[in-house]
Amino acid sequence: MNTNWRAVGIGFLVMVIVGVFGLWLPIIGQVGAGLVGGFVAGYLAGGVGNGAWNGLIAGSVSGIAVSILAALLGGLLGLAGGPLGGILGGAGVFLVGVVITVLFAIDSAIGGAIGGFFNR
Repeated sequence: MNTNWRAVGIGFLVMVIVGVFGLWLPIIGQVGAGLVGGFVAGYLAGGVGNGAWNGLIAGSVSGIAVSILAALLGGLLGLAGGPLGGILGGAGVFLVGVVITVLFAIDSAIGGAIGGFFNR
């Protein structure tokens, strides 16, 4: 499996754009963003294995980005509870973010495998 960073980057950007519009459809929109972004990354990478791999990486990068932003926001909001509240708030949100990253990666890998299948 070869990592095509161009495909990963474009897939990530597609996930962000579709994800922004997906905010109006909370669960379906985010899953759709992962599938569409993974499909694009997989199609650009070519092949089922490469597509799944590059879709997985694109989904993981987007999940990590969302997790970091959510942890920072949770930490800032947690500062209302004092310094300890900020640390605990940010850490709790970050752990939820790890779960989100795994979920983003799984559907992106599925989308990537499908995209790679269409560009063999």
